[in-house]
Amino acid sequence: MKKIFPIIIGLISLSLIGIIVIQVLWLKNMVLLRQEQMRHRIQDGVTLAGNTLVQHKSNYNYDNESKPFHNIITDELEYLRPNTVGQRLTATQVTDIIKKAFHTYDLDEVKFEFGIATVTGNSVMEKQSRNFVNVFNENSPKNYPVTYPLNSPSGSETENISPNEILIVITLNYRSLVFESLWLPIVSAIVFTLLIMTAFYLTVRTMLRQKKLSEIKNDFINNMTHEFKTPLATISLAVDALRNEKVVSDKEKMTYFSTIIKEENKRMNRQVETILKAALMDKQEVQLLLRPLHAHQVIKDVVENFTLQLEERNGKAEVLLNAENDFIEADEVHFSNLFMNLIDNAIKYSKEDQPPIIKITTESTPKSIVIVIEDNGIGMNKETAKRIFEKFYRAHTGNIHNVKGFGLGLSYVKTMVEAHGGEIKVDSVLGKGSTFTMEFPLKKLQRQPVMSPVPA
Repeated sequence: MKKIFPIIIGLISLSLIGIIVIQVLWLKNMVLLRQEQMRHRIQDGVTLAGNTLVQHKSNYNYDNESKPFHNIITDELEYLRPNTVGQRLTATQVTDIIKKAFHTYDLDEVKFEFGIATVTGNSVMEKQSRNFVNVFNENSPKNYPVTYPLNSPSGSETENISPNEILIVITLNYRSLVFESLWLPIVSAIVFTLLIMTAFYLTVRTMLRQKKLSEIKNDFINNMTHEFKTPLATISLAVDALRNEKVVSDKEKMTYFSTIIKEENKRMNRQVETILKAALMDKQEVQLLLRPLHAHQVIKDVVENFTLQLEERNGKAEVLLNAENDFIEADEVHFSNLFMNLIDNAIKYSKEDQPPIIKITTESTPKSIVIVIEDNGIGMNKETAKRIFEKFYRAHTGNIHNVKGFGLGLSYVKTMVEAHGGEIKVDSVLGKGSTFTMEFPLKKLQRQPVMSPVPA
């Protein structure tokens, strides 16, 4: 598993990177293709508009066919005047012709500026839209200029007589129209890529959790094997001793070895019960029998049970019950087990060369009671403190079996604290000890109704 896990992560990462690169290249090519298509349509639209404008200079009477005949002198003057599009049409008329041509190629949303200039001799700008000069001088890469020559058609009356002209049409920010037309494919590609990245994250996360669970399972099996192997070995030795004729004839020895078997059997039952409780917590099948009780009395009873263990280590428990109100609603068995687990851990993880000192203090707030259990044990580093409430997690102290247990105690504590509507946190310094702070809601006292005296 350790060897194949990095390979799987590497392959998935390469696949993800490849898909993202393909998506980016696909989008880039799509944008370039759509821009090229847009430019071709703009060119076709300008060409159509240019052909329409050229018709206005193909003969001298194109714009005057509906006008009445005046006199010979007027016609002569009209003939002698240069025949150009810029002179025959207004800026508004040119704009309408270009818009109509753009409409033919579905370019209604394209904004543009235009100019018409003569190119014979000195170039002169004959006609232009309002902002043409500014846009022309700006020369922005976002705009797309197209030119079209407005020369008199071959064989027309004005061929070789009318000056050559050029139509310049500059479409404004045409690329934004390209992106607007591609918003659905672009958004779809981004969403698809995000989904792939999310799937990748969840896959890796699941694999890491499975790896972690596999390690926890192995640790749990090792610990369980050790915890059951010791009492079984002791029971086996005691049974062998009971078969000895000298022991059978000695009543005191029989009682001694029988007591050992009974105690070891109780120890195994406690271990089985601990595992079953953990399974029930997983299924959320623990039923709390809540009833009103005083937290101080529970703490005193639990501390009293550990008096002998503390005396064996020359340790002591300092109990400072300062809370003015300790009335809560809790399950007496599970609430007691909370403190039993915490105090038991404080003794287990105490320093070998220093007597364990456990300090228990309480304080009350208007809505809760705060219970603090502090020890002078080996403490924990930050990483261990973060994971200490995880199921089956055990802080290693060199030898994995130097402290007995399955790593279920603190997980049980946290579960039960939260089941009672409370909160728990831990502060620890490696080599100096740990402090567990719990806060439980106080029981709301029901007000007794005030009875008015009955008039005699």
